[in-house]
Amino acid sequence: MARTALRLPGLLRAPKKRERAEEARPPATRHALMLPVRLLAMLVAFAFMVAFAVILARLTLQPSPASVPLTHSNLHPGRSLRAYADHAQVRDAVRQIGGNVLLGVPFGVLVPVLAPRARRVLQVLAFTALVMLMVELVQGALVTGRAFDIDDVILNTAGALVGWLLLGWRLGRAVHARVRRTPAD
Repeated sequence: MARTALRLPGLLRAPKKRERAEEARPPATRHALMLPVRLLAMLVAFAFMVAFAVILARLTLQPSPASVPLTHSNLHPGRSLRAYADHAQVRDAVRQIGGNVLLGVPFGVLVPVLAPRARRVLQVLAFTALVMLMVELVQGALVTGRAFDIDDVILNTAGALVGWLLLGWRLGRAVHARVRRTPAD
Protein backbone atom coordinates (compact mmCIF):
# COMPACT_ATOMS: atom_id res chain seq x y z
CA MET A 1 0.00 0.00 0.00
CA ALA A 2 1.47 3.33 -1.03
CA ARG A 3 1.31 6.32 1.27
CA THR A 4 0.39 9.62 -0.26
CA ALA A 5 1.33 12.77 1.53
CA LEU A 6 0.02 16.17 0.82
CA ARG A 7 3.03 18.34 -0.02
CA LEU A 8 2.74 22.08 0.11
CA PRO A 9 5.60 23.99 -1.47
CA GLY A 10 8.10 25.10 1.12
CA LEU A 11 6.28 23.72 4.15
CA LEU A 12 7.38 20.11 4.36
CA ARG A 13 10.84 20.34 2.91
CA ALA A 14 14.09 20.68 4.76
CA PRO A 15 16.00 23.94 4.19
CA LYS A 16 18.66 23.67 1.54
CA LYS A 17 22.33 24.04 2.39
CA ARG A 18 22.43 27.53 0.83
CA GLU A 19 19.44 28.72 2.86
CA ARG A 20 21.02 27.45 6.09
CA ALA A 21 24.24 29.33 5.26
CA GLU A 22 22.31 32.54 4.63
CA GLU A 23 20.48 32.17 7.94
CA ALA A 24 23.82 31.90 9.76
CA ARG A 25 25.10 35.20 8.37
CA PRO A 26 24.65 38.45 10.22
CA PRO A 27 22.02 40.83 8.76
CA ALA A 28 24.62 42.74 6.70
CA THR A 29 27.80 40.97 5.66
CA ARG A 30 29.54 44.03 4.22
CA HIS A 31 28.95 47.67 4.84
CA ALA A 32 28.81 50.04 1.92
CA LEU A 33 30.37 53.44 2.31
CA MET A 34 27.97 56.14 3.36
CA LEU A 35 26.33 57.93 0.45
CA PRO A 36 28.20 61.25 0.86
CA VAL A 37 31.55 59.42 0.92
CA ARG A 38 30.58 57.36 -2.16
CA LEU A 39 29.53 60.50 -4.03
CA LEU A 40 32.76 62.24 -3.09
CA ALA A 41 34.80 59.25 -4.30
CA MET A 42 32.88 59.22 -7.58
CA LEU A 43 33.33 62.99 -8.00
CA VAL A 44 37.09 62.71 -7.44
CA ALA A 45 37.27 59.79 -9.89
CA PHE A 46 35.29 61.83 -12.42
CA ALA A 47 37.68 64.77 -12.05
CA PHE A 48 40.65 62.45 -12.59
CA MET A 49 38.96 60.92 -15.64
CA VAL A 50 38.36 64.36 -17.16
CA ALA A 51 41.98 65.35 -16.52
CA PHE A 52 43.10 62.06 -18.03
CA ALA A 53 40.90 62.62 -21.09
CA VAL A 54 42.57 65.99 -21.66
CA ILE A 55 46.03 64.43 -21.34
CA LEU A 56 45.03 61.55 -23.62
CA ALA A 57 43.73 63.95 -26.26
CA ARG A 58 46.90 66.04 -26.12
CA LEU A 59 49.12 62.97 -26.42
CA THR A 60 47.24 61.18 -29.15
CA LEU A 61 45.39 63.76 -31.21
CA GLN A 62 48.01 66.42 -31.83
CA PRO A 63 49.17 66.55 -35.43
CA SER A 64 52.75 65.59 -36.19
CA PRO A 65 53.49 66.84 -39.73
CA ALA A 66 57.15 65.80 -39.50
CA SER A 67 56.06 62.18 -38.99
CA VAL A 68 53.96 61.91 -42.18
CA PRO A 69 56.55 59.91 -44.16
CA LEU A 70 57.11 57.55 -41.20
CA THR A 71 53.50 56.71 -40.39
CA HIS A 72 51.56 53.74 -41.67
CA SER A 73 48.46 51.96 -40.44
CA ASN A 74 48.72 48.58 -38.78
CA LEU A 75 45.75 46.22 -38.84
CA HIS A 76 47.73 43.07 -37.97
CA PRO A 77 48.09 42.39 -34.23
CA GLY A 78 51.72 42.06 -33.22
CA ARG A 79 53.26 43.62 -36.31
CA SER A 80 54.27 46.89 -34.60
CA LEU A 81 55.54 45.02 -31.57
CA ARG A 82 57.75 42.83 -33.74
CA ALA A 83 59.03 45.92 -35.56
CA TYR A 84 59.97 47.52 -32.24
CA ALA A 85 61.70 44.35 -31.09
CA ASP A 86 63.60 43.89 -34.35
CA HIS A 87 64.51 47.41 -35.47
CA ALA A 88 64.05 50.00 -32.77
CA GLN A 89 66.46 50.94 -30.05
CA VAL A 90 65.55 49.47 -26.68
CA ARG A 91 64.80 52.89 -25.21
CA ASP A 92 62.38 53.76 -28.03
CA ALA A 93 60.67 50.36 -27.83
CA VAL A 94 60.23 50.60 -24.06
CA ARG A 95 58.92 54.15 -24.38
CA GLN A 96 56.42 53.22 -27.07
CA ILE A 97 55.20 49.98 -25.49
CA GLY A 98 55.32 51.23 -21.89
CA GLY A 99 53.62 54.49 -22.84
CA ASN A 100 50.74 52.65 -24.47
CA VAL A 101 50.36 50.35 -21.47
CA LEU A 102 50.41 53.33 -19.09
CA LEU A 103 47.71 55.10 -21.12
CA GLY A 104 45.33 52.26 -20.30
CA VAL A 105 45.99 52.04 -16.55
CA PRO A 106 43.65 54.93 -15.57
CA PHE A 107 40.75 53.15 -17.23
CA GLY A 108 41.33 50.06 -15.10
CA VAL A 109 41.44 52.16 -11.93
CA LEU A 110 38.72 54.75 -12.57
CA VAL A 111 35.98 52.92 -14.51
CA PRO A 112 35.07 50.58 -11.60
CA VAL A 113 34.65 53.63 -9.36
CA LEU A 114 32.66 55.68 -11.86
CA ALA A 115 30.37 52.93 -13.13
CA PRO A 116 29.08 50.54 -10.46
CA ARG A 117 27.74 48.15 -13.11
CA ALA A 118 31.10 48.06 -14.91
CA ARG A 119 33.24 46.76 -12.06
CA ARG A 120 34.06 43.39 -13.59
CA VAL A 121 37.27 42.95 -15.52
CA LEU A 122 35.65 42.06 -18.86
CA GLN A 123 33.45 45.15 -18.74
CA VAL A 124 36.42 47.40 -17.96
CA LEU A 125 38.49 45.83 -20.74
CA ALA A 126 35.65 46.09 -23.29
CA PHE A 127 35.09 49.75 -22.41
CA THR A 128 38.81 50.52 -22.65
CA ALA A 129 39.17 48.70 -25.96
CA LEU A 130 36.18 50.57 -27.39
CA VAL A 131 37.43 54.00 -26.30
CA MET A 132 40.99 53.35 -27.50
CA LEU A 133 39.70 51.95 -30.80
CA MET A 134 37.83 55.21 -31.31
CA VAL A 135 40.97 57.21 -30.49
CA GLU A 136 42.99 55.17 -32.99
CA LEU A 137 40.33 55.56 -35.68
CA VAL A 138 40.31 59.33 -35.21
CA GLN A 139 44.11 59.37 -35.28
CA GLY A 140 44.25 57.39 -38.49
CA ALA A 141 41.48 59.29 -40.27
CA LEU A 142 41.82 62.89 -39.12
CA VAL A 143 45.19 63.66 -37.55
CA THR A 144 48.16 64.52 -39.74
CA GLY A 145 51.22 62.40 -39.02
CA ARG A 146 49.32 59.82 -36.98
CA ALA A 147 48.14 56.36 -38.00
CA PHE A 148 45.80 53.63 -36.81
CA ASP A 149 47.66 50.86 -34.96
CA ILE A 150 45.79 47.87 -33.53
CA ASP A 151 48.77 47.08 -31.30
CA ASP A 152 48.19 50.38 -29.50
CA VAL A 153 44.62 49.30 -28.70
CA ILE A 154 45.89 45.95 -27.41
CA LEU A 155 48.57 47.58 -25.25
CA ASN A 156 46.12 50.16 -23.88
CA THR A 157 43.70 47.38 -22.98
CA ALA A 158 46.52 45.45 -21.30
CA GLY A 159 47.24 48.59 -19.28
CA ALA A 160 43.59 48.70 -18.16
CA LEU A 161 43.98 45.11 -16.98
CA VAL A 162 47.06 46.09 -14.98
CA GLY A 163 45.22 49.04 -13.42
CA TRP A 164 42.20 46.88 -12.59
CA LEU A 165 44.37 44.17 -11.01
CA LEU A 166 46.48 46.60 -8.99
CA LEU A 167 43.78 48.91 -7.66
CA GLY A 168 40.58 49.14 -9.70
CA TRP A 169 38.72 46.11 -8.44
CA ARG A 170 39.44 47.04 -4.82
CA LEU A 171 38.32 50.64 -5.27
CA GLY A 172 35.20 49.56 -7.14
CA ARG A 173 34.26 47.12 -4.37
CA ALA A 174 34.99 49.67 -1.65
CA VAL A 175 32.92 52.44 -3.22
CA HIS A 176 30.08 50.29 -4.51
CA ALA A 177 29.92 47.47 -1.98
CA ARG A 178 26.77 45.42 -1.94
CA VAL A 179 24.99 45.09 1.36
CA ARG A 180 23.41 41.67 1.79
CA ARG A 181 20.36 41.71 3.94
CA THR A 182 18.32 38.85 5.21
CA PRO A 183 14.56 39.11 4.71
CA ALA A 184 12.73 40.70 7.63
CA ASP A 185 10.71 38.26 9.70
